[in-house]
Amino acid sequence: MFKEAKLALEDGTIIRGEAFGSETVKTGEVVFATGMTGYVESLTDPSYRGQILMPTYPLQGNYGVTEEWYQSDGIKAEGLIVREMCPAPSHSLSEKTLPEFLEEYGIPGIAGVDTRALTIKIRDKGTMKGALATEEIDDDELLEMAVKQPDITEIDLVDMVCVREPVILNEDASGRVVIVDCGIKRNSIDALLEKDLGVVIVPYTTSPAEIMDYEPDGLLISSGPGDPTRVRDAIDTVKALSERLPIFGICLGQQIIALAFGARIYKMKFGHRGVNQPVKDLRSGTVSITSQNHGFTVDPDSVKGTDIEITQLNLNDGTPEGIEHRELPVFSVQYHPEAGPGPHDTVNIFDRFVDVLREY
Repeated sequence: MFKEAKLALEDGTIIRGEAFGSETVKTGEVVFATGMTGYVESLTDPSYRGQILMPTYPLQGNYGVTEEWYQSDGIKAEGLIVREMCPAPSHSLSEKTLPEFLEEYGIPGIAGVDTRALTIKIRDKGTMKGALATEEIDDDELLEMAVKQPDITEIDLVDMVCVREPVILNEDASGRVVIVDCGIKRNSIDALLEKDLGVVIVPYTTSPAEIMDYEPDGLLISSGPGDPTRVRDAIDTVKALSERLPIFGICLGQQIIALAFGARIYKMKFGHRGVNQPVKDLRSGTVSITSQNHGFTVDPDSVKGTDIEITQLNLNDGTPEGIEHRELPVFSVQYHPEAGPGPHDTVNIFDRFVDVLREY
């Protein structure tokens, strides 16, 4: 039976469609992602906390949901906008439908939306605050919720997704990496475990002294949601340990490393989200297709005069996709080499990290 859902945008637009998932109201920044697959991985990616996700590919839910694809302990996005929702998935691993998945975690969905038109609007005007309702609510009230919610730059989103206590994995391994958790994805953890490394996942607020107590061989600054300038503890950790340990950053981790060495960050108009972003390595000339999910980036002009240099660029808009310290074993990438979802063109960057650990 058809049940109406409504999406209100801060510019006054009200979009109506069919409700699925949980019966509730959620607010967040409305963003689009260009992958043709990967809705489970995207919904469970902690970097989508605070955001209402809209895949540009029109059909969603067609292969169902299985916990094997989760990138965290559940859905982190605030809501889901789709053109067409498939109620009868077909996949040998499927354990539940997409509507059941959203309902399980209290997340609203809206189907029947002209996602092409909405994507064009966001590309033109930039990401917008929105409110998504799958229960009865007055249009004006819903619009007010969209407009009056805090900007994503005003919310400590990392604090909502990081671990509360340290987690130790593969304790008997010969090498050990401490992950400063700003919203780590499961695939990133697995990529290190597959290299037979011990892993200690700590809250981003963990002090440098506490990190060194684990006797790590290196440090990974993880991906995560929101404005990197709000993650002061992690920035201070990079400053304190950059001359003592090799450091590798992914996505938000790149922005944190850049801030630690004096560069600036700015919020992008609509960000990079999807599994088809072309990245060029400036040294080798190699072009890779990458998985990405970020709304902030390093200001390339601010890198001049610092101890870091840009090593990779996005071929769509020229934004920095990789940076490296000129002398210290500190480097990072803006994309997600662990994929999940996405291509595996750049997964070998974990091999480089392991090589640096062994050489240092």
